[in-house]
Amino acid sequence: MTDAQDRRVVALVSGSHFVNHAYIVMLAPLVTVLAARFDVSIAAIGLAIGVQNAVVLALQLPMGYLSDAYSRTLVLGVSLVVGTVGAALTALSPTYAWLLVAQAILGVGIAGHHPAHYPLLAAVSTAETRGRAYSVHAFGGAVGLAAPYAVVAATTALGLSWRVAVGLVTLVGGVYAAYCLLGFRRVDDEITQPGLAERPDDRPTLSSVPGRVRALVRTLTASRGILALTVLAFLTSTAAWTIRTYTPNLLAAGYGLPDGTASALTSAMLVVGAGLILVGGALTDRVGAGPVVIGGYALLAAVAALLATLELPTLALGIVLLLSGSISLSRPARSTLADLLSARADLGKNFALVTIGISLGGTVAPPLFGYLIGAVGLAPSFALVSLLGAISIGLAWWIVRDAETATVAVAGVPGDD
Repeated sequence: MTDAQDRRVVALVSGSHFVNHAYIVMLAPLVTVLAARFDVSIAAIGLAIGVQNAVVLALQLPMGYLSDAYSRTLVLGVSLVVGTVGAALTALSPTYAWLLVAQAILGVGIAGHHPAHYPLLAAVSTAETRGRAYSVHAFGGAVGLAAPYAVVAATTALGLSWRVAVGLVTLVGGVYAAYCLLGFRRVDDEITQPGLAERPDDRPTLSSVPGRVRALVRTLTASRGILALTVLAFLTSTAAWTIRTYTPNLLAAGYGLPDGTASALTSAMLVVGAGLILVGGALTDRVGAGPVVIGGYALLAAVAALLATLELPTLALGIVLLLSGSISLSRPARSTLADLLSARADLGKNFALVTIGISLGGTVAPPLFGYLIGAVGLAPSFALVSLLGAISIGLAWWIVRDAETATVAVAGVPGDD
């Protein structure tokens, strides 16, 4: 296994993260446009985003099992190909019902990306490079989150349809899917597939399913730290999804900015967040995951509270929006904590469990906060985001202590990733 191959895997997986995250948020900058186009409420479009996340939630553990037991690149391929089909169907949606179905298919594709990505990264990183490997991966995802907002801002300025914006994102994803899968044909099997000791001894049968499920549940519930990290992922995902989905509305309705400017500024926020991910990865390797993860959530709480005032002057508003990307600072640290709390044979399943927390947040936040914004207004809704950040600080502190204990317990055991 060469350094060049390690870098290739990190680059290919990070590109896949870009594509999947672009698919995840492709509807977020179009909430108002789609509500008008399909003659439904903002909360109904939030529900469509929630459907996507609900499917991702339901398929996390099956995808994690396939990744750990059979083939990481099989799961990666399903993710990219099915995700692209779902994105294309989204662009073609003639009715709201079609949009819901398209988002469900998109969710099937998106479900595989974390269970495939993290074991691949673990196979090519060490304790000294883990934070930076996860930060490059998270950087790709963060730029992917920003891309649809930039595309929508550009197509809006050119007077083009929302279908063109979604179609452009889909085209990029389809081309990259072919490139990525071809690239993995040059990667060693020891990276793309689990070790022989980690594979099941026999083929699953119908009668063996209950026993396999019980064994999987025992594995997943064995670590308090992973369970707590899943709750933390839910809290911060709820906050992040609210910011991604409704910041354009906050800027337009709360601060009076034009729709195109609101989308462009949100995209800028996410791009700066992508840069802060790389900073977070370097800091994680240098000072440890604990200070970085807690500091990131403290910034989330502070920034959301400032946004909720609805009274920031225009210049300060721009600064705060750019800084609000600092939630991304903690993402490599959170991934590192999950890595430290996991046995090597359980990486895919444990990251799938954490992704369940992320997906559950994505399922709940868009429809819930769409309703709250309509019922109580923007300011109270974003104040609730700040509260979620504050709760996350305390939970993160507890998880960090648990991870430190686990690291001491396994000190000297081989299997660094």
